[in-house]
Amino acid sequence: MKIQSYKGGKLGQSEFDAAPFGGRVLHRTLKEAVIMHERNQRQGTVYTRGREAVAGSHKKPWKQKHTGRARAGDRKSPIWRGGGTVFGPKPRDWSFHMPAKARRVALRSAIAGKIADGEVVLADLPSFEKPSSKAARKWLGDLGSPRRTLVVLDKPDTNLWRSVRNFPGVVVRTAAELCAYDVVAGGLIVAERGALNALAARVGVQVDGGAA
Repeated sequence: MKIQSYKGGKLGQSEFDAAPFGGRVLHRTLKEAVIMHERNQRQGTVYTRGREAVAGSHKKPWKQKHTGRARAGDRKSPIWRGGGTVFGPKPRDWSFHMPAKARRVALRSAIAGKIADGEVVLADLPSFEKPSSKAARKWLGDLGSPRRTLVVLDKPDTNLWRSVRNFPGVVVRTAAELCAYDVVAGGLIVAERGALNALAARVGVQVDGGAA
């Protein structure tokens, strides 16, 4: 099939074999992978003080009867100002992990969805001898200055990463570290051919139709 390509500062069309990524998007598995990533980013350090933790006396403020006031047990009651919080959040571990095969299927589904939506650009990225935001801004402009861009490299490139690290909405990943969340949240996917080949080998469907 034909997908967008970028070479020599110009956008065009290029042939690409998308068969390894399949044509079916498994939305439930993809959603679970995105939720897993977001939950694993949570620190889980939120803490609210219950009546056992707030400062104050356990002494009964006044006697139970014959005062004309509502009965009260102590000043730590949740209905009093400065009292404890009822069922407030406590520190906890939010993380969970999907099986490796399910994560590969989710990543494959995410890439297949981007290809179907025309949001993948097969790019011949310029080489950076040194970090240059000006050069990076030029090829991003050639791509239409998308609000969100995910650059997928075959191998780490420190100079390219330093060139775009201050651009809001631009994320750089290698094919080896890419996950389904990166693809879903990435907007336009700008990938090197070697990176797409590496992803096809990592998560692609085998020739016999089985899952990799």
